[in-house]
Amino acid sequence: MSSKHLTMKDFEAECLGENLYPSPMQSLCFCDSYERLLYHSSLDEIQQRVVNNVEPLSFEVAGPRQKIFFDPSSISCGIVTCGGLCPGTNDVIRAIVMSLHHHYGVQNIYGFRYGYEGLVSQYGHEPLKLTTELVSRIGESGGTILGSSRGHQDPAEMVSTLSELGIGILFTIGGDGTLRGAAKIAEEIDRQGKSISVIGIPKTIDNDISYLQTTFGFETAVSEARRSTYAAHTEAIGARNGIGLVKLMGRDSGFIAAYTAMADCQVNYCLIPEAPFTLPGLLADLEKRIRQRGHAVIVVAEGAGQELMTASNQVDPSGNKKLSDIGVLLKEKIIAHFSEIGVEMTLKYIDPSYTIRSQPANPHDTTFCLSLGHNAVHAGMAGRTNMVVGFWNHQFVHVPIKLATSSRKKIDPTGRLWSSVISSTGQPAKL
Repeated sequence: MSSKHLTMKDFEAECLGENLYPSPMQSLCFCDSYERLLYHSSLDEIQQRVVNNVEPLSFEVAGPRQKIFFDPSSISCGIVTCGGLCPGTNDVIRAIVMSLHHHYGVQNIYGFRYGYEGLVSQYGHEPLKLTTELVSRIGESGGTILGSSRGHQDPAEMVSTLSELGIGILFTIGGDGTLRGAAKIAEEIDRQGKSISVIGIPKTIDNDISYLQTTFGFETAVSEARRSTYAAHTEAIGARNGIGLVKLMGRDSGFIAAYTAMADCQVNYCLIPEAPFTLPGLLADLEKRIRQRGHAVIVVAEGAGQELMTASNQVDPSGNKKLSDIGVLLKEKIIAHFSEIGVEMTLKYIDPSYTIRSQPANPHDTTFCLSLGHNAVHAGMAGRTNMVVGFWNHQFVHVPIKLATSSRKKIDPTGRLWSSVISSTGQPAKL
């Protein structure tokens, strides 16, 4: 969705009603509801809207409110984690539980097992009672103590479960598909006229949710991916005509591959979904480099080069198209090419995806998860709903789910980030 067609209505987080209860939190820097953060950071863009008599776009600033919507003494809350594993998920769970208990005095906090399945009785997943003692050290482990799953569930059944347990706030931790599911739950809640808040916390290791500067786990992923490119380079220079090939995550967006390439200046080629390449172009330039330098390191995002393979009609339980394996294709094509031209070479192929996903968060992501969890709780207690806690221009904000899921965030192949990658790797602008 182009920002040219957006209005302030698209940036307004929904609210369940008037905040009447005084917050039990004391001696804090409270936020007022009128505090906003500009969406555009360019002076030209802001001036253009002003000249056209259009209000500059802005987000509601996140944080604790002096008056809240829910009575903390009577509310119960729920947490659900969906989709693939991502570093920091346990840290977010811990932050939410600790904030609910210590900041607001909430006593009943339920963890729903195995994604949205945990909200549907037919699966038989009993909710896990989350206490401060239970979650105190879960951040030291990767994955999620609640388990996860993919797939669609009936919103009416999930709302029924929430009502039976007296849930006032549901925190959904997940990516694009999870947020779309959360929006459907919020719509069903509204249809039934219930006062239940739905707050999303963005979990996508690919960093591909729109209108968010970054998401948790991304920095840890890049840090861990760099270990693989280091190993690939070590293997490449350790053999005559050595090539290290590393496949990283990135179905539709190549942010992990791009930032890993810039973090490790030994990477010579970075291939992403947003910048199509041809096999003849890649192989010709790779051959030239091997003849001149005797080694090369290639990083490829999993969604890159899909147009070079037979399209798959299969989808996963969430409806995502199953990708063909670009890493295996490149490995086979590179080996075949050098065999045909009679050049001896050694290729090492590394796919660290599951190793990266299962890592605990690094210190930066851990602190980021703490703030995400706290601000999610503040938003829920203040009656905000159908929104995701976002991070924009280094501040936490409230982003409507509809806006966050309106498009996929991708690298602009004509923009400065990709230009920096090209400058770092030295690869041709077009392969």
